[in-house]
Amino acid sequence: MEGFYAMPRLAARLDLAQEAMDILRGAADVEIAGIREDVRQQDGVTMHTVTVLDERGSQAIHKPCGNYITFDIPPLNEANAFRCVADMVATQLHALLPPLQGRTLLVIGLGNSGAVPDALGPQVVSLTYATRHLFSTGTPPAGLERVCSLAPGVLGTSGIETAEIIRGVCDRLQPAAVIVVDALAAASVSRVGTTIQMTDSGIAPGSGISGSKPGRTEISAASLGCPVVALGVPTVVDAAAIIKETLSALRAYWQGKAQPLPPEIDDDAREYTEAQLLAAFRGTLMVTPKDIDQLIADQAEIIAAAIAICAHPACTAENYQDFIK
Repeated sequence: MEGFYAMPRLAARLDLAQEAMDILRGAADVEIAGIREDVRQQDGVTMHTVTVLDERGSQAIHKPCGNYITFDIPPLNEANAFRCVADMVATQLHALLPPLQGRTLLVIGLGNSGAVPDALGPQVVSLTYATRHLFSTGTPPAGLERVCSLAPGVLGTSGIETAEIIRGVCDRLQPAAVIVVDALAAASVSRVGTTIQMTDSGIAPGSGISGSKPGRTEISAASLGCPVVALGVPTVVDAAAIIKETLSALRAYWQGKAQPLPPEIDDDAREYTEAQLLAAFRGTLMVTPKDIDQLIADQAEIIAAAIAICAHPACTAENYQDFIK
């Protein structure tokens, strides 16, 4: 993959830290200053951790300092795959969150429930078993901790910044931590629906679909006053990325043929192709799979299960369905 900085419009939509690293690695083929990486394999799942250590690393991949954990998951064609991935995500969640015993965990589902590719957050909230109110009605339930959830909608329908709503709720509830779930945008078709990203650096609402806008408030530990872990799954891919991958694949195909190669497909050629194909869409087109409904449902169940396993002592990968709706 070619240079990260050569495609500023696409780079602005790189929600996945691992994609930014892959692009930089392909361009430079050297270690990136200010960034530490670790790769592990377990039960067919690849867990790739990118830690942005300082400002050098932050500027290199356009991400705040923090941990970015990416799970490359196998096809979810059996119950065991759901349990395995949910358990791995829960383990990493537990490592990033503070102790929850006796305190409240707030789960936030960002996105628009009326737009299927953007409905991951609201669907996770719809599956989350809210328990906080049970602790004020008598004997606390055995094996449970305090969990509450909220799907605040989007700015375009509420007229209220999502971060303002969440900050108001946090001021009132004083949670131990906040988990924020949102749909992401990928820069590679292969990432859509096959990747879960977790980070303790927070999130900027809408950054993946429409790009960060001036004045949009991030949801982070700095803005909320408590630890924030963001979970996301790529549900769309920028058509510009598809064009780039198509041209690169075509170039590789030609290289395998015993015939003269065409001229190099450089950044100017790609930008011209994008401009021609995407002119009717004002230069931006987001693409989502045909089976996006099932994709969202599967990923929402995994994330809701992981949250339940992490939050409730009685919940395990084997019985998580008893702790989600």
